[in-house]
Amino acid sequence: MNTLRRPPLTTYHNPKRQRDFSLRVAVAFTFIFLFFCILIARFYYLQILRHQDYAAQATTNRITLIPTPPVRGQITDINGVILAHNYPAFSLEIIPNQISGSMDELIESLKQYVDISDNDLRRFRKFRADYRAYDKVPLKLKLTADEASVLAAQLYRFQGVEINARTFREYPFGALTAHFTGYIGRISDKDISRLNENGRISVYRGTTHIGKSGLEAYYEEQLHGLPGYQEVEKDAAGNIIRVIRSEQPQTGKTLRLSMDIRLQQEADRLMKNKRGALVAINPQTGGVLAFVSKPDFNPNIFIDGIDSETWKSLNENWQRPLINRVTQGLYPPGSTFKPFMAMALLESGKITQDTIVPAPGAWSIPGSKHLFRDSVRRGHGSVNLSKAIQVSSDTFFYRLGYELGIEKTVPYLAEFGFGTPTGIDLPNEYRGILPSPEWKEKRFAKLPEKQRRWKPAEMVPVSIGQGYNTYTPLQMAHATAILANNGKVFRPHLVQELLDYENSVTMSATREPQRMLPYSQANFAYIKHAMQRVLQPGGTAWRIGSGLPYSMGGKTGTAQVVAIAQNKTYNAAALREQHRDHAWFISFAPVDNPQIAIAVILENAGWGANAAPLARQLSDYYLITLQSDRAPAVKEGTQIQTANPLLEQKPNKAPNFQAAFSSPADAPHPQPAQPQQP
Repeated sequence: MNTLRRPPLTTYHNPKRQRDFSLRVAVAFTFIFLFFCILIARFYYLQILRHQDYAAQATTNRITLIPTPPVRGQITDINGVILAHNYPAFSLEIIPNQISGSMDELIESLKQYVDISDNDLRRFRKFRADYRAYDKVPLKLKLTADEASVLAAQLYRFQGVEINARTFREYPFGALTAHFTGYIGRISDKDISRLNENGRISVYRGTTHIGKSGLEAYYEEQLHGLPGYQEVEKDAAGNIIRVIRSEQPQTGKTLRLSMDIRLQQEADRLMKNKRGALVAINPQTGGVLAFVSKPDFNPNIFIDGIDSETWKSLNENWQRPLINRVTQGLYPPGSTFKPFMAMALLESGKITQDTIVPAPGAWSIPGSKHLFRDSVRRGHGSVNLSKAIQVSSDTFFYRLGYELGIEKTVPYLAEFGFGTPTGIDLPNEYRGILPSPEWKEKRFAKLPEKQRRWKPAEMVPVSIGQGYNTYTPLQMAHATAILANNGKVFRPHLVQELLDYENSVTMSATREPQRMLPYSQANFAYIKHAMQRVLQPGGTAWRIGSGLPYSMGGKTGTAQVVAIAQNKTYNAAALREQHRDHAWFISFAPVDNPQIAIAVILENAGWGANAAPLARQLSDYYLITLQSDRAPAVKEGTQIQTANPLLEQKPNKAPNFQAAFSSPADAPHPQPAQPQQP
């Protein structure tokens, strides 16, 4: 039987394969050795050389600075009545990047516990588009106590939903103070850019709102305050373990205004249902006593974002309630310009106080057939300057203004602040237009040279406050205060004092005049006496002088809005309301020691005398009711009633004031041919 045998194992020696294997082992060992060297070197670098740096960074990751925004300063009237303040409330907020499901489903679930309106949803969508995904986006502002307590018990069910305590701004008097307090709003990209440029961005860490208009914007730095911080230790999950140290924020300063809110309420009552502006100034200090622009708006709707429908209704309203007419409304001053033109005539030496000039029913430039007609067809005969102001003679000023010329007139008028901002502590004040050859050359630079050149005839309408003249009601009140105060110039201001959180005064408005007009005191006295005669029998506002318990000077003015052809007669009924004349009145009282200077304009209200009763009634309230301590105490957001028996009649029911003005002497259109620009 043959047995199969396995061949013997034979070992083959392959030198080449052995060398390859040894090489691979050497390379692998070298690679492993180098890798460990790198690890050791890196370990040495991190643990030995950079130990202190990374230890500091680790501490920083564990220790966090949380900014604490400051409480915004208040705004009060002269008596401490609050016009703008802060109050705490809870808000419902959502962090979008922490929401796992549908946002719509989450909101529907939250509606079971909180009343969420369509306005809330529109604002939330707007905020969500503007905010970053990890920001807290407000869904419902100012939760009620019941809503906050009920929802707080259910928050564990809603990831990314928080209830946070916030400080909200409020304007208790609403529209009454809107045009000078202004309002705050959420910080925009434009605001951030401006803060970066000013180097103040760090001050706004944790702050969400900033002043947008009015005093809120002008005094933003003082009202905002300085932020504080908390240095806290956090765990790996970001939860605060302990507060290491903290620094309290510095509350913003309080603005105490120069006005008494009761006078503001009275001025607002007088201007109710009218369009225009009323501003009153203390000539002795420049402090603003009343500041009304009509129509107005509620500033509270802007604080947390205004919805598009409300914004559209305000912005597209032809009456333009958002325009601050006191500082931004530009109007021809009409005959209220004549007292200042009279000062130019006296100071230039063109006439004296005794000069008598013919004041016929019409006047023509020598060599011209164009008639510049007076408001009174028969004219006023021959009059001196005082009588010309009293009866508001147009032809008197046509003639003398033309003869004096624009170059000699402008320097005297500029001293009263015409054509320059008053410097009031509000943003975006308009400068108005005091026309001059240089102004016209610049204004019409794109026109041919012949049309840019000033024509002597253009001085004729300028002489009675028409033509290119346009000024703000504040400028007219400021000029009136300068005239009443015999040339002492004080900068108009709303804020009387800045107070710190302990109510200590940190800054007060200066009591010293900015400058003194270099004019004759005798001329000031003469013009003021002429303005007194305006309120006496024969004057254009004689009816409001009836029973006057103090001395008062004033001047009516009727400002033409559209030109009337020379062969046409002004007919208000045939014009659209926006094209009818404006009614002006300026006044000051008492004459020897003026305490209040007023400028009133009623848009499209016709004759200037229609505005005069408002100034009389406001002066009565200030000089009689308030200063006799018989005025009622004021409550936030409420309207007060006057206690002065002279003022008991309603604003639009004043027969003993209005009856005398059925044929006002300063109305510019009762006769054909109104002065026109040649």
